[in-house]
Formats: sequence, structure tokens, C-alpha cells
Amino acid sequence: MKINVGSFIIGKEEKEAINEILNSGRISEGEKVRKFEEEWAKFIGTKYAIALNSGTSALIAGLTALKHYNKHTIKENTKIITTPLTYIATSNAIVLSGFEPVYVDVDKNTYSITPQTIKAYLEQVDDIENHSLILPVHLMGYPCDMNKINKIAEKHGMITFEDSSQAHGSIYDNKKTGTFSLLSSYSFYIAHNIQAGELGAVTTDDYEIIRLIKKIKANGRACDCMVCTRSTTGCPKIKSYTGNDDFDPRFTHEMIGYNFKTMEFPAALGSTQLKKADQIIKKRQENVKYLNEGLDRFSDLLKLPEYNKNISYLAYPLTINNPDKISRKTLRQKLEERGIETRPLFGCIPTQQPAYKHLKSQYENKLPNAEYLGKNAFYIGCHQYLTQTDLDYIISTFKEVLK
Repeated sequence: MKINVGSFIIGKEEKEAINEILNSGRISEGEKVRKFEEEWAKFIGTKYAIALNSGTSALIAGLTALKHYNKHTIKENTKIITTPLTYIATSNAIVLSGFEPVYVDVDKNTYSITPQTIKAYLEQVDDIENHSLILPVHLMGYPCDMNKINKIAEKHGMITFEDSSQAHGSIYDNKKTGTFSLLSSYSFYIAHNIQAGELGAVTTDDYEIIRLIKKIKANGRACDCMVCTRSTTGCPKIKSYTGNDDFDPRFTHEMIGYNFKTMEFPAALGSTQLKKADQIIKKRQENVKYLNEGLDRFSDLLKLPEYNKNISYLAYPLTINNPDKISRKTLRQKLEERGIETRPLFGCIPTQQPAYKHLKSQYENKLPNAEYLGKNAFYIGCHQYLTQTDLDYIISTFKEVLK
């Protein structure tokens, strides 16, 4: 028996989508990418979406766009309030985009930063004007309290940017996460709810953000219409150009950018999964509910995830209630030996991640919930491919290990 944290079954529909691309002779960005962007914007409930080659790229491109955004430019080297407990890509993107991450503590039950911790932090700093953005992460599918976070941001003249990489389809205040900020980023990594292998996206209702990211993802080129990538025939930029030189917008660069373009393959796979999105989310919810019922007898040892029909679960997170009775390391080892894949809940970035060891003395003992979860929380799979046999095996294995 082997139960993975995530899985992706390549069926007939997925194979047909890939073969269609191979038969077309066009594998770089084209109509499949444009189709997925339209479908994703519609699914989330925003006007626009733009695809990139990863969720990390989506974060970097979104943050870079805000440095050029004419309605509310955020200055480089300013501070961004974010979570210490998430996959490290969020903090890396902040640093690589020229900003400084500052961390506030999380809620132990939802794993997310809260309006209370943000407010408490801002009340004790003397350089609020040097804080430009709040970047909450909807970790494991649990929505942050965006209405209250947005009020705090508005009060201090800040922007919010949601990292919704792990919350495909989670509902907050009757809308999907990713619709409560100026922009939001997504990852369609292989273990996520909507899977594509490696693919990311940014959603927004502001076309200026999309226009900027079109440039940034293609090394800052002047071309942002996406009418063509092979020929300048019909290019609006060339038609409106009045100069005498041999102007080609694909090779004229107006800003410093990146190569974050994607390919047709992951976009096509993403489209096949979007057709099943409602079933995927429902099956993951049902699995969480079933596992909770089966593991409830161990609620003194383990904090089980909150069950809620509004949450689109990335995985099944668990927290050790009393590390003196059983350590996370021991429990994970025993589960892995029996074929159940586990992963630690990322670690508290400024105090537990070696890449950010320069921040350890600044944050140690100031983020108690994030530090506790970083040492004592982990997760297993709850994905849509788990069978009844798999779920029963998980429950019986926990019984065996924890007896």
C-alpha cells in the first residue's frame, strides 16, 4: 500500500489534450494558454487571468508589476507583511522582487495570519509609511479573514495581494479566495487541487496589472498584445509606430523582466482538470470529513483539521497536541514505514528555515504559533484519487501506530 500526498492520473482526456498539441506542431504559448486563462478567470470570478510557468513566477511577476503600477506604485525596499508559515516561495518572491518580508503570527487552527496579529504589529512600529503591502496566504485551503485585513490595509494606504496557491475554489464571504485583493497568485503544482505539473497564474480585475505582467513575463518586451509570437503581421504596436527604424516590439524591451512564459502542455492539462473542479473539491471535502470521523478518537493526541464545506482542501493537516507523548518525527516515520506519505508543515520561515537564519534572532519567540506548528504540524493526502480502501487503511494505520 502506498498513499501519496498528491497524485495525478493521466486518463484518456489528458492524453488527447497533449496529443492535440503535439499534432499541432505548436508547443510554446498559444491558444491553449489563452483558453486556460479565460477559464481560470471565469472559475475564480475575476475579469482577467494570466498564466506563467509557476506559482513562484506568478508571485514575482505580480510584485514586480506593482512597482510599475500607475494607480498605486509600491516602492522597492519597502516592507511587506506576510505569513511565517507557508511554502518558502512566498518569502523568496518578496526578497527576489526587492522587498523586505515582515512576519506576524498565525492562528493555530487556520494556519493563517490574522487581522489581530497584523493590527498588533502595526500598532508597535514607527515606520508604517514604509509598509506597502499585506500578502496573506490561504494555507491548506483555509481562507484568511480578508474583509478585516482589507480594512487594515485601506486605513494605512496599503495594497493587499492574496497568495491563493493552495486554495483553488475556497469560499470566503460567498466569493472565491483570490477576489478580495488587487491581485492574487495561484500555483497548479502536481499535488494541488487543480493540477498541471508546473504552472502559475495571476488574477485581477485591473487590466493594467495584466498588461504589465505580459511584459514582465517576456523579459520586459514592448509587446503586450499577445496577438502573435512568431510574426509581426497584424501587430498593433507596429501599425501605430511612427518612427523610421526597423522596430520589432518582440525584441524591444521597455523594462527589466523575466522569462516566465509557459507552454501549451500544462495549460491544456489545467483545462482538463478545471472541467472536474467541482467534483475534485467535493471529493477532497468528503475525504476530510471521513478521516475526521475515523480519527476523532485520537483528538487528545492530534488536532484534526476543521471541516467546512467552504474549504477546498489542499491536504489533510494534523498537529501534535502534546509533543511529550509522541513526536512528529516518530509519528511521520511510522506512517511512512507503512506506506503513508507525510510532509512537515513547512516550518516557521524566519526561525526554522536555514535560508532565513539571518532573521532568527529578530523573530525567535515572537511567533509562538508559527514556531509550534512549524515543529509539530504535518500533513497527509486527502486527494480525489483516494479510494474507500485507502481511507480505511489510513485510519487503521493511525490506530496501529497510536495505540
